[in-house]
This record gives sequence, C-alpha cells and structure tokens, in this order.
Amino acid sequence: MKRVLIVDDSISVARQLEKILTGSGLYEVVGHAKNGAEALKMYQVHRPDLVCMDMNMPVMDGLTALRNLVAMNRDVKVVMVTSLGGVGDKFTEALRLGARNVISKPFEEENVLRILGEA
Repeated sequence: MKRVLIVDDSISVARQLEKILTGSGLYEVVGHAKNGAEALKMYQVHRPDLVCMDMNMPVMDGLTALRNLVAMNRDVKVVMVTSLGGVGDKFTEALRLGARNVISKPFEEENVLRILGEA
C-alpha cells in the first residue's frame, strides 16, 4: 500500500481525494497539510511515497513547495492538483520543476487512480 500526503487548503477537496484513495485499497493517507509550508514539515516526518498537492494555497503555494521538496529529495513523487483544467503556464512549470503529473478538479475517480498509479 502506497503512503500519500494530501496537501490542499480546502478540507472538502482533501476529504474527497482521501475517500477516492482509501476506497481503492491501494493507498494509505498519512497526513493532510493545508499549505506548502506544512507539507514540507509533514513530508520530513512521514516520508510518504507520493504527495498530492494543490497549486494555489495560502502561506506557500504548491509550486514553491514542489521546488523545496525536490531540493530535499530529487526522487520525490509529487502529483499536482489544480482547478485550472491542466492548461497554462502553471501546469508547464509544475512539470518542469519535477511534478509527475497534474490532476484536475473536479475529480473523476478513475482518472485520479490512473494518474497516481503512473506516478
């Protein structure tokens, strides 16, 4: 079972993602951070196999947190989560910085599981 850290400032989005992941029987959610700064701390404590991280959050956004996670561990597996529809500069920037893929909101369970399985 892969261990996942969910990073999203929206509790409802985080719960929805957690329900999809735990319901699959393939993932264990080890924590929920509300911003990138919390994510960095929780990553060091929990050392998850995978991080699902929102791009737009207060305190520290997802792209800044991604840069820091990659600096900590070049092999980190991060899948970004966005409501931007997977287009635009932020999508390209996330992949350039080391994200494995991007999941668009609203979530489609099959799509989420497929993308995470490929990460």
